[in-house]
This record gives sequence, C-alpha cells and structure tokens, in this order.
Amino acid sequence: MRKLFSALVATTILAGAAQAAEVYPLDRATILTGSPFDFKVEFDKVVKPEDVKITVNGQDYKAALGKEVEFVAEEKNKDKVLGSAVILRGVTLAKAGDYKVEVAAGSETKSITWNVYGTPEQAKAKNVIFLIADGLSVAHRTAARIMSKGMTEGKANGRLNMDDVPPAAFIGTSATDAVATDSANTMSAYMTGHKTAVNAIGVYADRTPSSMDDPKVENIAEALRRQTKKSIGIISTAELQDATPAAVVAHTRKRGDKAEINGMLFDVKPDVLLGGGSAYFLPQATAGSKRKDDKDYIAMFKDAGYTLATSKSELATAAGTNTGKILGLFHTGNMDTTLDREFLKKGTVGKFPEQPGLVEMTKVALDNLSKNPEGFFLMVEAANVDKMSHPLDWDRAVVDTIEFDKAIGVAREFAAKNPDTLIIVTGDHTHGVSIIGTVDDEKPGTEMREKVGTYAEAGFPNYEDKDGDGYPDKVDVSRRLFLNANNGPDHYETFRPKLDAPFVPAIQNEKKEYVANEAYKDVPGAVLVTGIIPKSADSGVHAVDDIVLQAEGPGAEGFRGYMEQSDVYKALAEAFALGAKQTN
Repeated sequence: MRKLFSALVATTILAGAAQAAEVYPLDRATILTGSPFDFKVEFDKVVKPEDVKITVNGQDYKAALGKEVEFVAEEKNKDKVLGSAVILRGVTLAKAGDYKVEVAAGSETKSITWNVYGTPEQAKAKNVIFLIADGLSVAHRTAARIMSKGMTEGKANGRLNMDDVPPAAFIGTSATDAVATDSANTMSAYMTGHKTAVNAIGVYADRTPSSMDDPKVENIAEALRRQTKKSIGIISTAELQDATPAAVVAHTRKRGDKAEINGMLFDVKPDVLLGGGSAYFLPQATAGSKRKDDKDYIAMFKDAGYTLATSKSELATAAGTNTGKILGLFHTGNMDTTLDREFLKKGTVGKFPEQPGLVEMTKVALDNLSKNPEGFFLMVEAANVDKMSHPLDWDRAVVDTIEFDKAIGVAREFAAKNPDTLIIVTGDHTHGVSIIGTVDDEKPGTEMREKVGTYAEAGFPNYEDKDGDGYPDKVDVSRRLFLNANNGPDHYETFRPKLDAPFVPAIQNEKKEYVANEAYKDVPGAVLVTGIIPKSADSGVHAVDDIVLQAEGPGAEGFRGYMEQSDVYKALAEAFALGAKQTN
C-alpha cells in the first residue's frame, strides 16, 4: 500500500510539473547585489494578464522589482503558439538575502528561490589574471610535465609553473539542460555567476527561436565597467568571437552568432584584445570577411583609439602605445598550434607566418594593462588544448599545454612584483583522455599495437630538451607517451604523432555518417578503432569530470572544496568588491 501511495504521489508531481511555469533566473540562482538581469516567466498556456499573479517575498513583483512589465500574449515558434510570457528587463536587487518568487496563472504555478549576495566594500585584489586552458584535463598536465621536464626513476625531473599554484577547488561543469557541457555555458558560468544551457552565453536559454532575445545576465566585463575604472584584457589563440573569449562580454543563446558577438566586443571595448578571428572584423566586401554587412570594425576600433597589430613584430611595436589600447588580430580564424607555429611550420603557418604565441601576447597585455593605477582583469585562453583534443591529436594538445604553462609563468612573475594580483588557473571542461603508458618503436614486430607498453613494460619516454626551451626537441621520439581517449568516432589509430597536419580522424560518407578517415589506413601498423559515440559526430567529445581550479594571491581563499562553476564568479566579485561602487 505504501509503494502504491508513493507511486501516486510521484505521478501527481510529474503531472503538476508539466503545467508549471518556467521562471528565469532559475531556482537556486545566485545574483550579485546591484547586478542587472532580465526576469522572465514563461507560461505553457495562453493566459490573460489579469490572471497572472507573481510575488517576490510576498510583495507584488512589479513593486518588488521596480521595472516596467512587458506582457507577451502569445510567444510563437513559427506558427506554433508556445504560451504567454511576462518579461522585465534590467532588474536589480540591492539587498542581500534569499528571495522567494511565486508564480501563478490558472493551473500553472511555480515557486523558486534566489540567493542575492553582496561583497565587501574593500577589494581584496587590484588585479585578476584568469588563465584558462580550454578542455584542460589532468592527463594534459601530466603529459606536459613529462614531455617538458622528463622523468627519472618515477620522479619528475622538473616542475611546471602550474605545479606551484595551489590546487584550490574541484569545479562542477554541467549545464542547466544536460550533464554534459560545452565551452559556451561553462565559461559563461565563470563570467556571470549563472549556469546556463549548452551553446548559451550570458543569457538564460528561453523557448523563443531568436538567439538574441533571451533573458540576459550581467557578465564580468559589464560589471567592471559599471562599478570600477579597471582595464580589461582578453587573449585567446582561438577566434576572439569563440565561446571562451566571447563569454567575457557577450549575450546570445547561440555561440555561433560570431558577427553579433564581434559587435558586443566593440560595445564593451576591452582595452587589450589579442587573438584570431579577423574575418568578423572586416566588412563583407573585403576578401576573407565572414560578415554580412558593411561594418568595418577594424576602422571602428582604430577610431576608438586602438593600435592595430597583425603580426608578432607589429605587436612588439604596439606594446609601447601610449593609449594602452591594443587590437591584435593575427589570423582570420583560429591561430595555429604551438607545434605547428614554432616547430613543424605546418597548418596555416605559411599563410600567417608571424603569429605571436600565448607568452608574447600575455607579456604585452600585462605591460599595457598594468599602466592603469586602478588595476585590471585579464583573461588568457589556451584554446588549442581543446581544439586538438577533439580530433584526438594529443601531441598538439600537450605542446599547447606546455605553452599555456609558460604563460602561467609570465603571470606569476608579474604577481611576484605586484602582490595585489590574484591568479586563477583552470579549464572550462575536461576531455576523456588518459595516459596509458608508452609506445616503443624499438620493440620487435610490425604491429604497432604490440609496441604499446603498459605497467612495467611502459618504462619511461625518451623526450629531450637539449636547447632548454621547455619544449621537447621533437615529439616523434622512439619511446613516447601513449595518450588515448575513452570516446571518439571510428578512426585509425596510428600510434604516432601527426607531423604533416593536425589529425582528421573521421570524414563523412555518402550517408552523412562519420567513418574512419582512410587517409591513415595504410600507415604501417595502424589499427581501426570502432567509435562509441553516434556516427553524426566527427571527433571526440567533452567529459563530465570535475575541473581542477588553482588559485594564489589575495582572494584565493574564496576558492575551496567542491564548487559549481557559477560559484567562481562570486569569489571573483568578492575579490574585486564588485558589490561596491568604485567610480564617481
């Protein structure tokens, strides 16, 4: 009888949930005092405005939230009526505490709670350097250390810069609509304090088809402009409109809105902006442009006082600019990997031969941003750790991890001279990658699979760094690390670095299914690996594993234990005292 009663209760709850309104921000949202956000209620049915009852801590919502209300009688997707909606744009809450929001219209009800938090009046940190390697997993770190420093008798022969930044927290990365995640909503959670859906940036993903009308939340760049006089810097080896750099400034349900994101970069005007993606700065008539209008953002940034750099040498010259404002555009798309750019001269290096690296960009950014006596926020992204992990090109991903670590070294050198600087080192999500052992070419036989060493058979890899630059002199040594993914499409495992070009594991067949790329079929010893993800996927996918976050400097105590990704923003806000007005 008890089981029957429980089943009836569960069925009743599920039936009621189907008739429940949706409220944004979502239940358990954390909101900074004074930080603007859009409030929206979506009803499953068409309702009359007079039937809508919404209270905030028992008070009518119009009075409690103090904003003009937009009532939408019928939200539609094409010809389908989705229901009615209530929207209030740019709401702020000045007082910290819990806010209970109750919604009712006919049979539809919803009750949620927000936690509104304040910050100290006094900032803990003058500067924050937020270093993020997209897709950074523990295996990337371990492999970078072994490739860069070597290992003897089970002990590393040296330490990475990141090895000396204290591990502070494990970060949960899941999205509001799925346990798995992407770079858009993960970085957005870091930069806004609100979790959102896959592919969304700076908004709660609502039901309307437009990607530009979703309920917005304030991001860190907007908060810094609103509350402080600090400078802002964004560095990425990806397109500057890509998910991670975009999350510092942008609002869209669809991370692919890159032309629109470029406009949002201009709206915020970060003082230093360095990376790829020049195709979205160019008017449509210019060769290579990906815009569908005549806006010339390069000219617009120049008119706004920015010095333009399009190469390593121009960046060095721009470093001495008096304005401190630099726009560096070094590729029409994503910048090349470190392995291609510095060593193999492959990829698109022939077309873009003077791309600076992450270290050079970080040095220039710090030199210019530190001119501001009020301080700065700098985001540094090593994008290719992720972009090479997707196609299972582990050598390129690990060499970029080494470059990322060198940028961490630059940041730590700056912080040593400027102890009022908080450094954060993390990733936005992980990949399903592990180091299995080694591949030893000197083992007998032609079958590469038999050359894989595990346990005692693994021995140690024989990378060398004779020139002392921190990178292995070559990645195709005779006994090398064997990294492998727990997911991916059908592909040929060659057990060797891909020296000619980044790995392309799968290509589409006539059925539009991704199948193993036969370009690698005849590589001696190659093995066909059957994929375990849908055939609509052409590369490896992100893992749901927690991310490691490390932090040192004033405010580092705000990162402890297990944290949701959105909790990181609260610690950033407290470090910068973003709840307190710092401008006149």
